[in-house]
Amino acid sequence: LNEVKQYAIGKWQSVSVELRPTEDRTGSGKIEPTFLKRHFHYLSEDKFVGIITLFADNYAQMPLMEFEFKGDLNWGGEHPIAYGARKIDYILNEGFAVRPLHEQAVAMLNSALPQEIAPFELNQKKDILGQAIPMFHIEKDEIVSDYDLIYFKNGMLFMGAKHVDGT
Repeated sequence: LNEVKQYAIGKWQSVSVELRPTEDRTGSGKIEPTFLKRHFHYLSEDKFVGIITLFADNYAQMPLMEFEFKGDLNWGGEHPIAYGARKIDYILNEGFAVRPLHEQAVAMLNSALPQEIAPFELNQKKDILGQAIPMFHIEKDEIVSDYDLIYFKNGMLFMGAKHVDGT
């Protein structure tokens, strides 16, 4: 585990657009394709900054929204099925920002925003850490964490895929 932690330190980014299935935010159960790129910076063995950019297309020509995550890493053991993969939790306790990159993203974010939060603006990053954001299923003062798997091979970092419901 110590070797994996040391190897992770540095900057990692998607080599191409990633396709992820995502359940729509209306709760209909409909699965939509999500196109994204990731830029992760492991600052130390226990700190990270991650940026995920969502796109409207599979060529990454139309950026929609950017999420910036900051916080602690909680390293787990090897995964019992995915040989060589390590369990990791990303604890978003230092920052959770959203930056809409398209007018449709601004409209979507503002459509379900609680009154006490100022509206999102195009190309303006807003830290929502500790805020209640129903669209993202986040309660006030909730510290969000994200379980994942990571695997290193041939100088590349692979992150685990998730079920569309986030499990």
